[in-house]
Amino acid sequence: SFTMNMYLFVYDLMQFCGHSWIFTNMIIRFMTFGKDSLADTFHSIGLVMRLCQLLSVLEILHILIGIDKSRLLPRFLQITERIIVLFVVINSQEEVQGKYVVCVLFFLWNLLDVVRYTYNMLARMGIYYLPLTWLNFSLCILLYPLSVLAEGFAIYVSLPYFESFGTYSIKLPFPFTFSIYFPYVLKMYLLVLFAGMCFIIQNLFSERMAHLGTGSIKNKRS
Repeated sequence: SFTMNMYLFVYDLMQFCGHSWIFTNMIIRFMTFGKDSLADTFHSIGLVMRLCQLLSVLEILHILIGIDKSRLLPRFLQITERIIVLFVVINSQEEVQGKYVVCVLFFLWNLLDVVRYTYNMLARMGIYYLPLTWLNFSLCILLYPLSVLAEGFAIYVSLPYFESFGTYSIKLPFPFTFSIYFPYVLKMYLLVLFAGMCFIIQNLFSERMAHLGTGSIKNKRS
């Protein structure tokens, strides 16, 4: 309906503004302060980044109620992996927040999202530019694996701090013998992360074929 389409347009616009602000802020800071800006990335834009990622949880609801026709599982995996890395790993360990990998990760996330939400906004209005469509469904195939590698590296460098501080590790007192050592949980999650990456890449190739196939291009041009 028109109302739901307008709601989705406003949602995409909000996300576009948030990620564009982050992306522009990162570039300006780097041009102004050089490498010194990299270590301060999280403290400068972390709040807006967290707000944008929390807002992205609505995309799962959009699919569940049927107003977004995207596939649920790939989108769910992409959103949850960002939530886990951002809130559980980076946000909880101040020592990790100053690592260069955080800047690289934020750059990749926001570059992907600026393109994606731009494409989505225009698509809500029935506007399809072939160069933008090509960029949206091609750039993600290149940058998404790089972002997962950056996520994995962020988890790897956080392990010594989780081991030292015992963050999220739980050891129940006697008579219980149950305990959770969180670094082990993160190591197991790394396997899930890379297994999910293979599944999502297959989905990205399928989406690219569906939108950039010869028949699809002719239909959007007509």
